[in-house]
Amino acid sequence: MSSKEAQSLARDQGVDLVEIAANANPPVVKIIDWGKYQYQKMKEEARNRKKAREKQSELKQMKIGLKISDNDLNIKVRKIRGFLDDGDRAKIMIVFRGREMAHKEIGQELLDKVLNLLGEDIIIEGKPQFNGRNLSVGVRKK
Repeated sequence: MSSKEAQSLARDQGVDLVEIAANANPPVVKIIDWGKYQYQKMKEEARNRKKAREKQSELKQMKIGLKISDNDLNIKVRKIRGFLDDGDRAKIMIVFRGREMAHKEIGQELLDKVLNLLGEDIIIEGKPQFNGRNLSVGVRKK
């Protein structure tokens, strides 16, 4: 149809006439509600940003003291396993307090115990490192 007919049709319906392909012969236009179109486009972009943010893996930290009981340790290991199943990376920190720094080998044994409880389906990222009063190591799922 002619451009005048399209403009009058859009005006009668109370919507906008939007040019889609200007280089085509004849030019292609669409009759749409511009405000509604912009709103839908904004919502779709927000959804895409949310999906992109969900795909990124986060670094979750779990602090464990040397005097932890077996039941509490099992709960923390279960939480770490949940982080890994969600696709996140985890940082396990063994926290030393006061005179516990004199017994670093106990902390290393506890860290080994935690890693054994997590199972074979994890990848240890680097060697365990001492940072101040913490012994830490990163893990992720295979």
